[in-house]
Amino acid sequence: MARPIWTGAVTFGLVSVPVAMYSATREHEVSFHQYEKGTTDRIRYQRVNERTGKEVDYGDIAKGTDVGGGKLVMLEQEELDSVAPGRSKSLELHAFVDLEEIDPIFYQKSYYLAPGSEETAKTYALLRDAMAKARRAAIGTLVMRGKEYLAAIRPDGKLLVLETMYFADEVRDPAKELDGLPRAAAKPAEMKMAIQLIDSMSGRWNPKDYRDGYTDRVNALIKEKKAGKEITVADPAPGATDVTDLMAALQASVERARSGRAAARKPAAKKERAKKASPGKASAKKPATGKKTAPRKAAKKAA
Repeated sequence: MARPIWTGAVTFGLVSVPVAMYSATREHEVSFHQYEKGTTDRIRYQRVNERTGKEVDYGDIAKGTDVGGGKLVMLEQEELDSVAPGRSKSLELHAFVDLEEIDPIFYQKSYYLAPGSEETAKTYALLRDAMAKARRAAIGTLVMRGKEYLAAIRPDGKLLVLETMYFADEVRDPAKELDGLPRAAAKPAEMKMAIQLIDSMSGRWNPKDYRDGYTDRVNALIKEKKAGKEITVADPAPGATDVTDLMAALQASVERARSGRAAARKPAAKKERAKKASPGKASAKKPATGKKTAPRKAAKKAA
């Protein structure tokens, strides 16, 4: 079993719900080390005094910030601890909101919240079920690893899921970051065709339909190179669509999407027909006698 990365209590009003937090996600990228070219010598990083060039022990390093004018303000860890929230054991809820109101750009990382103990499972279930029935997410703050986090908690089946979030001043304003935002200048026919393309590519969200193809190719590359095989170069990225060819590109995309869906439906339909054609338990049983049953029309004529 995984170990919790944080334990504490969710508090709202006068109610306290002990919980344990577990990481809900993990990344699977290939891990690389750095080596000097032409050798097997590992590259290591050291903390070096830029003036003397000598390595400095971690315990001898202080934190500081440049306040301008060539001046520095140096801070000891004890001074930082005096103003920091400290190691908190409380996740205080401030409000309950509609989950749809939260822009996904604010989300950082997902965590599972489990009951702190068997004795507190009932209180945990009460909060979970009440939030699900009210269709609300809880917004709160917690301190973890020396940093304060904004968090959203939502019910998910039998669990509560916590999403750490960025504060408002941590999300950049696109108007200030981008040189210019494009204005809508599409022709009505282009807009109509673009909507048709979206409709032809629409479907239900299923995360299992998607896989990290790049990591798969990197692992295959490592395997091929280990075996001494010739490396296959991938196709170059497509260039930007010419505005004058936009309508033709949209039309071709719609036709390709529709033909792709039709091709995907054929195996499913064939499988369904084969399933219906296969005899069931009832049809597998034969009559006790070997006599054939006369057709209904023939029976009426004989009568």
